Amino acid sequence: MKETLLSFVQSILSDMDSEPVNSIADSDEAEQIASVIEDTYYNMVVARLIPNIQELISLVALSDSTRPTHFRYDASGSSKIKDICKIEYNISSVTGEYSWREVKFLEPIAFISRMQYNGSNNLIVEDVNSSTKISVITDKMPQYYTSFDNEHIVMDSYDSTVDTTLQASKTRSLATRIPSFDKTSDTFVPDIDDNLKPMLLAEAKSVCFSLFKSGSDPKIEQSARRLKSYTQNDKFHTKPANKRTNYGRKGF
Repeated sequence: MKETLLSFVQSILSDMDSEPVNSIADSDEAEQIASVIEDTYYNMVVARLIPNIQELISLVALSDSTRPTHFRYDASGSSKIKDICKIEYNISSVTGEYSWREVKFLEPIAFISRMQYNGSNNLIVEDVNSSTKISVITDKMPQYYTSFDNEHIVMDSYDSTVDTTLQASKTRSLATRIPSFDKTSDTFVPDIDDNLKPMLLAEAKSVCFSLFKSGSDPKIEQSARRLKSYTQNDKFHTKPANKRTNYGRKGF
């Protein structure tokens, strides 16, 4: 059975020797605790790499011939994209075939400096938010991308003999999403791996004791520290191989 937000609130109320509730809306204290759990949750997902909030996504193409290499982040759903970890593009010119190549990120200034083309194989486009001119190559598949506004992605090139614009269906991206959190719902289940839930509860409990009981409990603080240390090494279900330094020696 998955732990609901109500079960977290009830656990903290019990440890604080406060009045029990059957619903978060039953008391102001329960609602305050739910808010603390929400804040603690966002502190965890923003500050740490949590594998279960990473997923493969497709970018959304603008499908605009005046901006053939522009995409935007997928804004569908209630969660938001924290960052893009990797982007690949299918560079095959044959329908139904796949040949994925990584499109590497460049900082905006480096991207602009690189895009200094002037000839028959380039197209001058305008940035989405201004009339700033950007030059993109029209006879090769993309190699680099950047973002000027943290909402749109601009790639450096496209092959106009294959597509009139870059296609969303030919993108493959690994992104980190920030899930939504409903602090008013008794049945809401925080989107976090089961092995991280004890740390969420311990850290939220520590904050609640500090805020509402005029001081922290040493045992709760100790538990929170232990769980934080433990989960740093136990956050992946599929563990990568241990990396060892061979110090220049062969055969290792």
